[in-house]
Amino acid sequence: MKQLNEFLIPFVGLKLGKHQFEYQISKKFFDYFNYDDFESCDIKVNLVLEKKSTMMELNFKHKGTVYVPCDLTGEMFDLPIKGKLRLVVQFGDEFNNDNDELLILPHGEHQIDISQYVYEMIVLSIPLKRVHPGIKDGTLQTPALDKLKELTVKEKKKEETKEDTDPRWDKLKNLLTDK
Repeated sequence: MKQLNEFLIPFVGLKLGKHQFEYQISKKFFDYFNYDDFESCDIKVNLVLEKKSTMMELNFKHKGTVYVPCDLTGEMFDLPIKGKLRLVVQFGDEFNNDNDELLILPHGEHQIDISQYVYEMIVLSIPLKRVHPGIKDGTLQTPALDKLKELTVKEKKKEETKEDTDPRWDKLKNLLTDK
């Protein structure tokens, strides 16, 4: 898989301390990962890379909107999302990214590719059930909602009816209450 050069951070030339990076994420970024759960997006990612003598700490934050269909009505709407991710980068003998919060790069590596971490952070912040805000406050009017209201089961009023029972059973019920 080809790397996205925009998300390659050459950390060898950076001084010790904190460094700020900012990225504007669009649908083109998700096309690279063949992810098509939404039509478009406008997400801003902030990254603070703190370089230390033996390791690095990366703190990601993102905030923005994704244009998704409502799961109830199918209407498209802008869903606000936000989230954060913390990643510790250490150096070792071989590459290891088994742990979600720890990345081990081989000695001699001079850059880090953060595109996969940005992708996972954003995708995991999108809720599984996406409901249009107009449904929650009752302002959305669509043919699908009208049909749902029409097809809802009306609660029947409970009528007090006395059941006809066998008098022999009534005698047995009295045994329970005659103590």
